Amino acid sequence: MRTFILLFAAFAFTACAESTPEDPKAAPNEAAEVSTPEFNPLGDVLASQPEEVQARYTHRHPAETLAFFGIEPGMTVVEALPGGGWYSKLLLPYLGDDGALIGASYTVDMRRLFGFYSEERLQEMETWDTDWPTNASTWIEGNNTPISAFFFGSMPEGTAASADAVLFIRALHNLARFEDQGGYLTSALADAYAILKPGGVVGVVQHQMREEAPDAWAQGNRGYLKQSFVVEQMEQAGFVLEGTSDINANPKDQPEDGDIVWRLPPSLMGSADDPEAAAAMQAIGESNRMTLLFRKPAA
Repeated sequence: MRTFILLFAAFAFTACAESTPEDPKAAPNEAAEVSTPEFNPLGDVLASQPEEVQARYTHRHPAETLAFFGIEPGMTVVEALPGGGWYSKLLLPYLGDDGALIGASYTVDMRRLFGFYSEERLQEMETWDTDWPTNASTWIEGNNTPISAFFFGSMPEGTAASADAVLFIRALHNLARFEDQGGYLTSALADAYAILKPGGVVGVVQHQMREEAPDAWAQGNRGYLKQSFVVEQMEQAGFVLEGTSDINANPKDQPEDGDIVWRLPPSLMGSADDPEAAAAMQAIGESNRMTLLFRKPAA
């Protein structure tokens, strides 16, 4: 008799375990056992990028960097010097339809100071503020994030206090380099302050020269700036330093007299045709970079 009872209990337990969701007594238990994958908008965007883009994550740390800056879906973000869109192609799907991306670039007059652009190319750049949004709108299929652009020093009317964040990712050194020839850094930071909402943030990622190095090594023409200089300039523009991070630091990058940041990967300027020299630069990796968070005062 005891054996029969045990067999019946085992059968009843098995039958309950195999009940379908249509069974109203079993549905609550089954629903509780179903696990839903956690929704991670930025993680999904990063995972969907081409292999050559993902290969740069170990050097550029986009997930950690954007998290440190507090970038979230629905924000209006200004990206300085967006170029071919390495960060833009991450930001567009992440910000989503409720957000907006605004590109901001150097003026044509400043570009002329580089000395290597032809007049024909400079003339083409005069329409960058309309050409770039048109081009960027084709990068992400089905993406409807609003896109616009302007030149630093020519912020469009009606855009003051409209952005949640401004990103200067490896974009400050040339502005600093030519500051004495046109006030370009001052102008760009003034625009950043004006376009931000009160309480908005500025995220900076910049090739960093060590503080004890001669100032002549960190004037922007070699790609490097000192953190103390960046903080000073930002504070003079009205921003408050909120935090620093070693996310993008690389202590192996110790530039000496004459070294330029572009000697390192991915550019490998000066060593691309020399396997031994290129290997030495690859061993260093990409540049040492400061990562700074500033905020526009709320009042």
